[in-house]
Amino acid sequence: MERLFFGLGTALAMLAVMTGAFAAHALEDRLSADDLDTWHTAARYHFYHAVALLAVAYAAGRWGGALTTASGWLFVAGILLFSGSLYALSTSGLRVLGAITPLGGLCFMLGWLLLLVTAIRG
Repeated sequence: MERLFFGLGTALAMLAVMTGAFAAHALEDRLSADDLDTWHTAARYHFYHAVALLAVAYAAGRWGGALTTASGWLFVAGILLFSGSLYALSTSGLRVLGAITPLGGLCFMLGWLLLLVTAIRG
C-alpha cells in the first residue's frame, strides 16, 4: 500500500500544482474574484491532502494496517469531493455543488483521525 499511496500522493500533488497554475494563467480573467478564491481554496486543500498521502505511505510502510489504508482512501475521497466540488462550483456557477463540499471535508477529518489512531497504536 505504501507504493500506491506514495504514487497517488505525488500524482495528486502534481495535479494540484497544475490546477493552481491553470487558475493563474487561464482563469484569472474569466472568473469573478470570489470564484477565483474558491478555486484557490480547492487547489490548496487538494495539495495539502496530496502531501498527506505521502504521510499515509510512510505510515503504511512503518505500521501498515486497515486504518492506514482507510485513511489514505479517505484523503483521496476528500480531494475528489471537497476540491472537485469547489473546482466545479467555481467554473459552473452551480451553487448546489456546494452541498457536496462538506462531505469531502468530513473525509479529510476522518482521514486525519485514522492516521492519528494509527500513529498512537504504532
